[in-house]
Amino acid sequence: MNRIRNEHGIALVMVLVLAAISLSIMAALIYMLVGGTKTSGIQKRYKTALEAGVGGGEVSYQFIALRGDATNQTNFITSLTNAGLTTFVRTLPTCQRSGVAACLTYPAYTGLAAKLNLPTSCWTGCNTASGITINPADNTTYDMEFDIVGTTTTYRVYAKIVDTVEGNSAGDEGLIKGGVVSSNSGDVTVQSRPYLYTIEIDAENQNPNNVDERAKLSVLYQY
Repeated sequence: MNRIRNEHGIALVMVLVLAAISLSIMAALIYMLVGGTKTSGIQKRYKTALEAGVGGGEVSYQFIALRGDATNQTNFITSLTNAGLTTFVRTLPTCQRSGVAACLTYPAYTGLAAKLNLPTSCWTGCNTASGITINPADNTTYDMEFDIVGTTTTYRVYAKIVDTVEGNSAGDEGLIKGGVVSSNSGDVTVQSRPYLYTIEIDAENQNPNNVDERAKLSVLYQY
């Protein structure tokens, strides 16, 4: 009975228990610290890719605003610095106006011009089989690609027009004359109805070690 009730060594047991608890708390704190650092890094990389995607969207808008004008588009492409990227437009050459009777009233646009100037219902032979999916390894799944070059990182941006709603807007060619005329009672004001483009954008880091550093955007662009 004396041996059973002997409390010699209980201090060692308590120290071991408290040490185990302290180690568990320290391990949890280190885990949360490392996890927080990783999360911050992931968010930083995503935000950078997202900004590249937004910048790529701005370039896409400017190109779309040319609305298929071959000369202006060529000049615009020439002005881009794409770090050796020689091809800007990737739209399939088979993309053209549909032969459906309701579409024959439109000019016979082909390539990207068909997607810019014709409603979606009048597209044929375009890269619509993949839906809204953009696969960087398959250049038939997007319409445009270009590089956003930073000081240390280069992002490649892929853009695809997935839907076009026809409007009555035209390209901005500036004032035809030196000024504007005053309206009078005989003028008929035409209600403006813009073209609407649904665009998918994919921005990816070109560093092969950061293949997961990417951002995707869906944009409704009113022109």
